[in-house]
Amino acid sequence: MIVWIVFIAAILLFLALDLGVFNRTPHVISTKEASVWTAVWVTMSVLFSGIIYWLYGNGVIDNVDNLTPFDATLKYITGYLIELSLSIDNIFVIAVIFGAFKIPMKYQHRVLFWGILGAIVFRALMIFFGVMLINKFSFTTYVFGVFLLFTAYKMLMSKEEKFNPKKSFVYRQVRKLIPITSHMQEEKFFIKLKHITAATPLFMALIIIEFTDILFAIDSVPAILAITSDPFLVFSSNIFAILGLRSMYFFLSNMLAKFFYLKYSLIAILSFVGMKLILAHHYKFPEWFSLSFIALSLIIGIYVSLKRAPKELQEYN
Repeated sequence: MIVWIVFIAAILLFLALDLGVFNRTPHVISTKEASVWTAVWVTMSVLFSGIIYWLYGNGVIDNVDNLTPFDATLKYITGYLIELSLSIDNIFVIAVIFGAFKIPMKYQHRVLFWGILGAIVFRALMIFFGVMLINKFSFTTYVFGVFLLFTAYKMLMSKEEKFNPKKSFVYRQVRKLIPITSHMQEEKFFIKLKHITAATPLFMALIIIEFTDILFAIDSVPAILAITSDPFLVFSSNIFAILGLRSMYFFLSNMLAKFFYLKYSLIAILSFVGMKLILAHHYKFPEWFSLSFIALSLIIGIYVSLKRAPKELQEYN
């Protein structure tokens, strides 16, 4: 329990420093600044694997699955790579949402900050119930596995459709509850107009980002549960991937079109973890194999995208 308290306290402390010190004044996040913070978060995530090794090697944390320090470390890194790769789709959607609501770049960080904070809470709840279901009902692994295979199939067969946040179910329902204005006053989520209080585009962007993250979590949480059902490994790898999402968004937002073939890497990863869940009671894939497959899928997707995407985009244009 002490480890959980220290870990959550450390995350909350950094988030407080992020909003209150590093980004106290709204500003446009440059590619250079975003690349530095992306490197910082990736480095912290990798270094945390050393802490995982120490925690599980010294019995400091409740080792529910009796994992060796090495296996726990591999599971953490594998889970982190899965969450990071599945977050890329989230980045595409966030870019569309900001564009639809015409959110100025200097205010996007504030929206993402509160969006990430909400995502942490929702992920924690989904992880808690997901782990509980898997531990209590063994057949849940089959359900999650089939769901992930179905998700991979839908991703493979789906055609590129433009997402319009203003036509979404969430936007329509919020509009019924509170007035929505297209005007903005700096970074405020609500403003007063005559005798009413109206939600600004910043608030609407935040709400839709929160709901899309919940939808993405429905895929990503079962995916990482295919690697491990250890609550701390699932939670910590999720949190590090989510916290790095903001800087990664600003780093990749201008290069999203280049990752043309990464979609097929995600399909391969979802298919693999889906099969791993279905076979969980019959065959255990070695940890090194899972990590290698996921890392190799991402590397191939990125390499092929960088080599062939420019040609594809030229033909498309």
